This record gives sequence, C-alpha cells and structure tokens, in this order.
Amino acid sequence: MSMHAKTDSSDGTSLAPSSPNRPVYFVQSPSRDSHDGEKTTNSFHSTPILSPMGSPGRHSRDSSSTRYSGSLKPGSQKSTTSNGSRSGRHHNARKGEKQWKEFDAIEEEGLLDDEYGHKGMPRRCYVLAFVVGFFVLFTLFSLILWGASRSQKPVVTMRSITYNEFVIQSGSDFSGVATDMISMNSTIKLLFRNKGTFFGVHVTSSPVDLSFSELVFASGSIKKFYQSRNSQRIVTIPLKGKYIPLYGGGASLSSKDGKLTAPVGLTLSFTIRVRAYVLGKLVKTKFYKRIQCQVLLDPKKMNKALSLKNLCTFN
Repeated sequence: MSMHAKTDSSDGTSLAPSSPNRPVYFVQSPSRDSHDGEKTTNSFHSTPILSPMGSPGRHSRDSSSTRYSGSLKPGSQKSTTSNGSRSGRHHNARKGEKQWKEFDAIEEEGLLDDEYGHKGMPRRCYVLAFVVGFFVLFTLFSLILWGASRSQKPVVTMRSITYNEFVIQSGSDFSGVATDMISMNSTIKLLFRNKGTFFGVHVTSSPVDLSFSELVFASGSIKKFYQSRNSQRIVTIPLKGKYIPLYGGGASLSSKDGKLTAPVGLTLSFTIRVRAYVLGKLVKTKFYKRIQCQVLLDPKKMNKALSLKNLCTFN
C-alpha cells in the first residue's frame, strides 16, 4: 500500500514537466451586429490564452494589424493567418498602412480638384467667362435687332395742303421801316406709317417752312407724338405767318386791295425725325427723312385741299 501511494505521487510529479506545449489561439470578439449585451466590452479586448512562447502584447498588435489590413486586400489576410514568420506579418501590416495613406492622398487631391475646378482652374475664372460670354451674346443679339429695325423704315406720304388766308397790306417793321407785309394761314396733312413689327417710334420734326424765294411766309412744326408698332395716322400741321415784312422781295407779287390776283409758286420743306427704342434705351434706331415740295398758291383755290401727290421729293 505504501509503495502504491509513492508510485502515484511520483507519477504525478513526473507528468508535469513532460507535458507538451499547448498551441496558441485567439478568442475573436463578436461582431457588431450581434445582440449580446456584452458586445461593448468584447469588441475592445481580443487577448490570447496564456502562451509560453511569446508576449501577449505582440500577438495582440499583430491581430489588430491583421484585422485592419485584411479589409483592404484578401491576400493579406491569408498570409497573416498562415504559420509564417513575424517579419512577414509586419511587412503586410506596413503594406496595408501604406495603401491606406496613398488612398487618403488621392482623396485629398480629388477634393482640391473639386474646390478649384477642373485641372486646377479657380472658380472665379468660370464667373469671368460667364460674364464675358453674356456680354458677347447680348451684343450680338443687339446688333441683330438693330439691323432688323433698320430695314423697317417709317413711310411718310404727303396728302394735301390748304390755303386758308393770304393777305398783303402796308405796314412797318419793328424798327419803323415802311414795307409791304404778308399774313398767311395754311394747313398741311400727311400720312405717317410705322412699319416696325416689334417696336414703336417717337416722331418730331424740324420747322416746317413755306417760303417764297428764301423768304418764309409761314412756319409750323409737328407736335411730338408716339406711334405704336405696325400702325399709322394722319398728321395735321398748321402753318402760320403774321405781318411778315417783304422789304421789296414781294415786288413780283400781284395783288389788289390786299388780295393776291395771280398764282405764286412756293416751296414747302422740313425734316421728320424718328427715334425707335428697339430694346429700351440700350438699342436705339434713328431715321431722318427730308421732304421738299413745290406747290402753287392759286387765289382761285383758296380754302380747298390741294393734292400734294407727285409734288414732293424725299431724301
């Protein structure tokens, strides 16, 4: 009995040093998707079971580097899980970190390209190009409108002239010189037509003179008016002259008792000014039409509308 107990104690002591080395393995923390309440603590600690061959801290760092580098390239995970040397694991970890750094550099360069524009062009260059392009297109559009408006000139047609009064009487000018003096009253009618299909016009004129041998017997003007697009109107121009001194210029005039007894040739002349605002005041078009008519004053046709057809020239 005593020998049997001794044998057991000796066997127990002899088995301890001869036991084989246990393999090293790691406990992997559960995934983030698990619903275990201990996922917070387990996700931060992945420690190896006691290993006599090496330091737990070194294997912990290797496992963490393997975990991050494995998500970058499948080949790296295979090399770390195999029974390779420690230098191979560190080499793969450095390679993974280098690839991550290169990816970050490429991403930052892409952000810089987005901030400054394609190929490094600043945004203000695009703004300047837009402004220049807008002015070029607007100028081209304005020139097109201006050219189109120039082809739509207004039309003026002289209609008639009426002599309402013509009186010759003796008198004196403002300095007291005695001379014959004329008082005259007449009316001119014309047709003004605006051919513009997309713009209206403002119409004025120079003084409308009815003269005899460079001596103005009567004068008037067109009252300023606006004519809308593609429309027309009859314009009436009153001409008046009162106590116009002749100073011997009316020697050829035949009169009796202050009334004219023979026809007299007169000249009617004036200029019509037309201004079109095609695109507001930015695009303006001007038209000038000079009109000159040779008319005949016949004392037998007083107070009658006389046609001016084929008696006028337009420049």
